[in-house]
Amino acid sequence: MEEQDIARKAYTDLFGEDCNYSFRTVYTGRLKDYGAYVSLSGGLMEFKMSRKWYSISPEIQMGLMQELILKLLKKKKHSMYIDLYNTFVQNLHIAIPKDKNDPQLESSFNRVNERYFLGLVERPNLMWGQFATRTFGSYDFKNDTITISRVFKDMEDTNYLDYIMFHETLHKRRKFFKSGNKTYYHDARFKRLEKVFEGGEQIEKELGRAVAREKAKAYYRNKKDKAGQLKRKVFDWF
Repeated sequence: MEEQDIARKAYTDLFGEDCNYSFRTVYTGRLKDYGAYVSLSGGLMEFKMSRKWYSISPEIQMGLMQELILKLLKKKKHSMYIDLYNTFVQNLHIAIPKDKNDPQLESSFNRVNERYFLGLVERPNLMWGQFATRTFGSYDFKNDTITISRVFKDMEDTNYLDYIMFHETLHKRRKFFKSGNKTYYHDARFKRLEKVFEGGEQIEKELGRAVAREKAKAYYRNKKDKAGQLKRKVFDWF
């Protein structure tokens, strides 16, 4: 089936044969693994999709396209293709290589996994992200990667890192919950399970102050480093 035919069939399966759009599908290496988006210009509905999708079955691609179409047009519908797509995404982690790791993050993951998940969660890819002070961590189920803000890297108290690791591991374990067209990542059950972390409420209260301290330390370290670089430049000049 041609790519444009997949897109057209995805649309007509939702809304019937009366279609006023033309379709174009582009597979690109510029998107993250299994990333995709749709845009509408005039009567052209264009899908940009990661190259990873090219070899995936047309039925699963149709489910992805249908989800994108419904978000674009702000419509509420459901189909078996959307179910196929969601099942595929929830099981992507099985085939994804686990080739990104960090000893400090792995130690945190192992502590959390043994204590709260009975050691049953397969280790995902583990990465340090930017020195972010608002978004502390994320789990990307399309590449099975937990990313943790670098703000936790030099914290002496590992409970803060473990708390964020627990939250993201819980996302890996539960993935997401679908209800109609809505996708829930922090549903009521997730919030109940999150409270299992020992001392979590106290950590949540202290987290902002702990991050602010690390931010201040980083500021003064950078300031000191810049002063040292300037001094070296002056000496080099002489």
